[in-house]
Amino acid sequence: MTMGDKMKNISTKNKIFYLITILVIVIGDQLTKFIVDSSMKLGQSQEIISHFFYYTYSHNKGAAWGMLTGRIGLFVIVSIVAVVVMAVYFNKTTPKNVLTRYGLVLTFSGLIGNLIDRLWLGYVRDFLDFIILGYDFPVFNIADMAVVIGVGLIIVEILLEEYIHGES
Repeated sequence: MTMGDKMKNISTKNKIFYLITILVIVIGDQLTKFIVDSSMKLGQSQEIISHFFYYTYSHNKGAAWGMLTGRIGLFVIVSIVAVVVMAVYFNKTTPKNVLTRYGLVLTFSGLIGNLIDRLWLGYVRDFLDFIILGYDFPVFNIADMAVVIGVGLIIVEILLEEYIHGES
């Protein structure tokens, strides 16, 4: 069965839903980054909820938590490969893989949002900053949230499948 045949197995309603999800996340991610970029100075922090939530504008030239800083070419290549692999994997899923499909759509959207920054700017713009139970989490953005939630949905479906089918 070809990739085109697999796409025919996805209802028009679901295709539209997935496309709208991708557009909302990518456009929302880029719009919020633009707003922060044009209204805050790099390093500036604005308290939203005292001792809990801040807008803190930063540039991330690495991966999560700033790991591998300065390897932008590596991240661009890895992101492009990941997008292709996710598209292929998505087409191998079945309609019953609801969480996996939506998880892939979210992860894909987040990767695209950050890939746009890396390609055009050479870094990713982050601004969401939380302090939870005294721990100051690394600053992140909407695309990062989409990736984390997407991967979480995929893991939940894998665990549910293992539980239901008694696999270990």
